[in-house]
Amino acid sequence: MKKLTKQEIIDILYGCTIVGTGGGGDLDLGLRTMQEDFDQGRELYMADLSEVPDDAYVAVPYMCGSPASLEGGGDEFSHLPQLGYPESLLAFRTLEDYFGQKFYGAVSTELGGANTAYALHAACQLGVPIVDADPAGRSVPELQHSTFYVKDIPMAPIALATQFGDAMIVKEIVNDMRAEDIVRAVAIASGNKVGVADHAITGKQLKGAIIPNALSYTLKLGEALRKAKENGEDVVQKVVEAGEGKILFRGIVKEWKVEETGGFIFGDTVLTGTGEYEGHEYKVWYKNEHLVSYLDGKVDICAPDLICVIDNNTGMPVTNPNYENGMDLSVFVLPAPEIWKTERGLEVFGPRSFGFDFDYVPFNER
Repeated sequence: MKKLTKQEIIDILYGCTIVGTGGGGDLDLGLRTMQEDFDQGRELYMADLSEVPDDAYVAVPYMCGSPASLEGGGDEFSHLPQLGYPESLLAFRTLEDYFGQKFYGAVSTELGGANTAYALHAACQLGVPIVDADPAGRSVPELQHSTFYVKDIPMAPIALATQFGDAMIVKEIVNDMRAEDIVRAVAIASGNKVGVADHAITGKQLKGAIIPNALSYTLKLGEALRKAKENGEDVVQKVVEAGEGKILFRGIVKEWKVEETGGFIFGDTVLTGTGEYEGHEYKVWYKNEHLVSYLDGKVDICAPDLICVIDNNTGMPVTNPNYENGMDLSVFVLPAPEIWKTERGLEVFGPRSFGFDFDYVPFNER
């Protein structure tokens, strides 16, 4: 088991923001969430998947909502009390109470600047390890976009908690799509965000259904980004080398649009090329996360491969919908975890699952 330093935790969150593919919550929010643990001197240990006892239980705490709304509700909720700490932590405790036992550790639901921080924070506050694994290997827009779903491991019972202190258990549920509808409905009724804890399963179940070493991968990416900035190097190039990916495009934001519907944000961002990409145009389409990109109007990259964006001026990953006309950006791709490339994985999280009429081709086979 590895004791994480403060710098390693910060590097992990930077790496998670990269592989968040535009989603997974705001990095600043994630850093602020962890600052409480830093100030309190709390320790955080990261357990290798092999270290989780077969008969011990773990659970997955996270926040659900649209990235534009994860920091709070509007004036219509001003008359209600405020919880004062992350809803995901209350959800985790509620699920422990339901099972009548303390869980061995916490597992992130996806890799993102804020959502991974909620799992790290829960582990710190509860004095349990975070497991070095993840059921997405990136950020994803819907609850069924999970390797747990690929492996037919049910989410229920699910604990939900709102920013106002409401806590509830959904004991049974039809399937993950129905869970998505129910959780999203509670989020919409609660300032478009809700804390969730689900997949309370044993270590034995976990080992066969999750992507191992996911946090170690983000630590590697975060360290590459930090060291490149410290050394005045090309941040994108160093991150791409660390992640075994490929630079797709560099250019200036020409236009972008976004709309929020049903608890999701949809949009696309169009770049005009600079340098070797001059004379070309690139578009990235997202549903919370970047899912499809187009070079000169033709499909270039699609999920489950990771379409990532970094601001060339700041060296920082960009989250949706935080674009501005004139931004100087680099778009690059990182490889999808192998489970997403299986027939079942593509059925759950391939382009056709989002209504597109084309098949997935890995970026390194194009």
